[in-house]
Amino acid sequence: MITMTQTGSASRKPSIVFLFLAGVLLAVLFLSVIFTFSSSGSIPTLSRSSQSTDICNCNGDNPPRVDLGFDPPVTTFYDDPTFGYTIDKPIKNWDKKRREWLKLHPSFAFQSDERILLVTGSQSTPCQNPKGDHFLLRFYRNKVDYCRIHGYDIFYNNVLLDPKMKNCWAKLSAVKTAMVAHPEAEWIWWLDEDAAFTDMDFKVPLSRYKNQNFVVHGWPREVYEEKNWLGLNAGSFLIRNCQWSLDFLEAWADMGPQSKNHEKWIDILWETFEHGADDQTALAYLLLKEKENRSTKVHIETEYYLEGYWMVIIDTLKNITEKYVEIEKGQKKLRRRHAELVSERYAELREPYLKDAGYGYGSWRRPFVTHFAGCQPCNGKHNPSFSRQRCWEAMEKVLNYADNQVLHNYGFTHPDISDSSVVSPLRFRY
Repeated sequence: MITMTQTGSASRKPSIVFLFLAGVLLAVLFLSVIFTFSSSGSIPTLSRSSQSTDICNCNGDNPPRVDLGFDPPVTTFYDDPTFGYTIDKPIKNWDKKRREWLKLHPSFAFQSDERILLVTGSQSTPCQNPKGDHFLLRFYRNKVDYCRIHGYDIFYNNVLLDPKMKNCWAKLSAVKTAMVAHPEAEWIWWLDEDAAFTDMDFKVPLSRYKNQNFVVHGWPREVYEEKNWLGLNAGSFLIRNCQWSLDFLEAWADMGPQSKNHEKWIDILWETFEHGADDQTALAYLLLKEKENRSTKVHIETEYYLEGYWMVIIDTLKNITEKYVEIEKGQKKLRRRHAELVSERYAELREPYLKDAGYGYGSWRRPFVTHFAGCQPCNGKHNPSFSRQRCWEAMEKVLNYADNQVLHNYGFTHPDISDSSVVSPLRFRY
């Protein structure tokens, strides 16, 4: 048996002490490095070659994101106790107020001139029509889909912000409130609850409105020469977030039921258009006056369906679908499956093949917006020139037609756009 002698034990003590001191020194150096990086606010990272292939900077090349949590403690117009959101409280120097707010929130500066807030809404009570609430939900979902694809914000309002501004007039209060609540948005886009996007790819060409503040669909000749209140439709319009627009909304609202001048305007509008004082007649009158003042701030859009009448559109959908399928048969890059977030890229790739399609009436391009004016899906008091069943069937087809463009990026489709309850996996057969 081998025994450890006292002499052997004594000879090992220096090496043990040495190892202990070396360990202490390494620990001190390690803590020193950690403290240095922590105090400087940075943390050392591995080089790209030594990182795991499962880790990526997925947003590295994307545009800068807005800082939703930053609001400096500097007083702005919001802190003014006399400042109000309601239609009866005029706002002055709004352009200056917006500029100052944007300077204080610089993260919103990127592409700020293209920022759109979509505003829509419906009544606060349940629909009288038994199918009304279902259809309004689907119309709303359609708008949410479009906004998600293109990165727009949406505000859905279903309360009367001014109790006296009911029915069609309620939109003016919602639009003004949206302007005030969203100084970062350059454009407010009102879209009626019974209007649906039927071309999920198309984007409003904002560059063509760089000198205008108000855009509405219609026919200039009917408005300005024939003085026809049906020469435009107030169910879809774009209005720039600026002082001119606030003044425009104030003049428009002055003709409404909450105004002390309402009775006067009833007579004037009837004399001009032989029609009652509703929001659309009032808008037509304002456009006439803007024309007389030689204003260039209003644009009546004729080249695409910023708002398209459903009776004109519904029977064209089958032919349009066949045209798009024919294009994709010959273009593999358009048939490629892709994530929804890059849909805009593929929409751009399709444009050269649509150059001969035209826009609006008579076009085989997808109609941008289909509006079910006269159907009244919520109260059921439809235009007597067509049946309620006709409205229901048309709304079903249009909403499913639009839904197919969304479902495509999720791998599904409605094989029959007349039946929303059935979907099937998408199969590329060409």
